[in-house]
Amino acid sequence: MANALAGKVAIITGGAGGIGKATVELFVAEGAAVVIADIQDEAGEALAAKLGAAAVFRHVDVSSEADAQAMVDLAVERFGGLDILFNNAGMSCGAYPSYLDDRLDDFDRVMRVNVLGPMLATRNAARVMANSGKGGVILNNASIAGVLAGHGMMTYRASKAALIQFSKSSAIDLARHGIRVNCIVPGHVRTDLSSFAEKGADGDLAARIEEGVNAVYLSNQLIKRRGEPEDVAQVALFLAGDMSRHMTGAVLPVEGGVTVGDPVNHLQEIMDARVAAMKGA
Repeated sequence: MANALAGKVAIITGGAGGIGKATVELFVAEGAAVVIADIQDEAGEALAAKLGAAAVFRHVDVSSEADAQAMVDLAVERFGGLDILFNNAGMSCGAYPSYLDDRLDDFDRVMRVNVLGPMLATRNAARVMANSGKGGVILNNASIAGVLAGHGMMTYRASKAALIQFSKSSAIDLARHGIRVNCIVPGHVRTDLSSFAEKGADGDLAARIEEGVNAVYLSNQLIKRRGEPEDVAQVALFLAGDMSRHMTGAVLPVEGGVTVGDPVNHLQEIMDARVAAMKGA
């Protein structure tokens, strides 16, 4: 899709690394001017320098109302408007094998980043989009953790479920302004957030952890290949451009089939158990 975003202005939060970085690079390659919003100053500045005049970095804590407004103001001042917002920034919570062990001491911070952040950015960006008369596109990056119930990480799961509901509700509310809102649901994408890496681990240990974690990730995934940031970026490009102009309020999985259903053939297991019982009768 050469120049699919020609002339468009985008803000990508969490744009200095992982899915955000891959999306920044792809959007710029497709003709967009991009504000890279992140708390990772060194990585963000380096990425902006690499991409040239089409990108600018701004230190942004998405949970700060002042920062959320400043990044929107920068897009308008530097590039003349705002067409696309990708609420990609997010954080996880403490991982405990059982909820009974969860101290919930990171609840406020996780909710502020994962829920309040997208809400602030959406409100501020949508005001500019509505006033322009051209409408716009808002994308939210949720997670399979917001769709599938499971063990542990309850704060993270709750925050992503809330983001999905906010995406649908804001799609309804903002439609009259010509603003489309869609939500991406990534699965086991290879990023720092999903690595479970040991801090300070040497190369061999990090590789062994990666191999072990990867096997677990793929065990309930239909496509036996780990997702990459670029896989999500391509879907973000589709949703940001005119090819998806008739889509709003969508919740789009990019997860290799994790949320489709249980991949285990329980019917076969039942039949095997029946045969075994009959043999032992």
